[in-house]
This record gives sequence, structure tokens and C-alpha cells, in this order.
Amino acid sequence: MLLLYSIAAVLTIVQGVPFTFVNNHPSTIWVGSLGNAGKQPINGGGWEMAPGSQIRLEVDPSWAGRFWARTGCNFDGSGRGHCGTGDCGNVLKCNGAGGVPPVTLAEITLGGWGGNDFYDISNVDGFNIPVTFVPTDKSGSGYHCTAAACTANLNADCPNELRLIANGATVGCKSACLAFNTDQYCCRGNYGTPDRCKSSAWPKNYPAFFKQRCPLAYSYAYDDQRSTFTCSGTGYKIVFG
Repeated sequence: MLLLYSIAAVLTIVQGVPFTFVNNHPSTIWVGSLGNAGKQPINGGGWEMAPGSQIRLEVDPSWAGRFWARTGCNFDGSGRGHCGTGDCGNVLKCNGAGGVPPVTLAEITLGGWGGNDFYDISNVDGFNIPVTFVPTDKSGSGYHCTAAACTANLNADCPNELRLIANGATVGCKSACLAFNTDQYCCRGNYGTPDRCKSSAWPKNYPAFFKQRCPLAYSYAYDDQRSTFTCSGTGYKIVFG
């Protein structure tokens, strides 16, 4: 009887957290996943999703990392190729490589402090397509068990100096760090602390462009902390587009 109880307990511990990925983008996307240090990428690090499709995956309850959409990809039969945005080393299965900015990130830490999950949408690496991150089994208010999202199409009115253009179309909106690579815009060197890197003091407050259109997403490295959401005991849905 004790043995049966122990087996049941183990099964309960290793049960995964259900994640549903949905492609509402009008074109095919190729999702990328990257685990934090010591965490394996989900589903090999990448997979293809046709418009209107969805996929459900089980994620380890202690996993932490990020997901993003790659666009404009072309892969051969061996899974090698290139993406217009979010590329991760010219392969379908990112397998430990992050997405090349500009890219919209969906980030999560499962089972963090106090047993809570912490999740957010980030434009710190810029923007390529809208993303929504929402709990599926619980609802709440404020920043607890509600949707973290960047639903605006920032490419449409991205400042000209931040635009990533391919074949005459804007396919991404760069961060100021990526566009100009200065210590101030990248919050490094003499600007590497929150008190010394405030976007309001920059020559141009580019994060304000992102924050005004996506107020629930992070806009730069030392953005306010109000864009982190918490929940627990739930699965999650990530909607691209």
C-alpha cells in the first residue's frame, strides 16, 4: 500500500503544466523556445504553426524561459534555413539559441517565489508581431491571473529609424539599443543601473513609443516592475498575432 502511494505521489510531482500555443497571425510562424540556465528548450526549441493552428504541450512545473514567433522563414528538409525575424542560428529547432531582435517575447518562470508563476510580455528586444499570454484555468484582476499582452501592431507606426524592413515592408520595430548601440540606450557602462538609466533622460524617449501602445509589456531594461503578472495552479495560452 505504501509503494502504491509513493508511485502516485511521484506521478503527481512530474505532471506537466499545459501550454496552448495559437497562431492568429495571417501567415505561418515558427515558434522559438529558450530555457533559462539549466532549463531545456520546449519541444526541441522550435516548431512550425500554420495560420489558425494550435498546439498543446506539457511543460515541466519548474521550467523558466521564453517563447517568441519567427516570421518569414524558409527551411529545407533537414531543418536548416533562415527567418526574417526572430532567427535562432538558421535552424528550425533553436535548441539553446535565442531569437535575434527585434522580437516580441513571452517570458515565464513557473513555480517561483511563494509557489507563484511569474509571466510577462517584453518589448525590450523590440517587436515583430503581437503576443498575448493568459492563464487558462483562473481569472483575476490587476496583475494577478490576467492577460499580459502587446496586442497593437507596432510595425505600422514604428519610428523610421527603428524599422526593420524586408522586401519593402516593415517586419519589425527595433529597440533603441539595437538601432543605435550606445551605452545610454542599452543601459550599460556608466548607465548600467536603474538610477542612471531612465528613458525619460534619453536624447529621445523611444521606450515611450512602445509603452504607450503596449502598456502591459516591458519597454526597456529598467522599465517599471508593474508589467510582471503572477498566477498559480493553472495552464497558459500564448496567442501570436
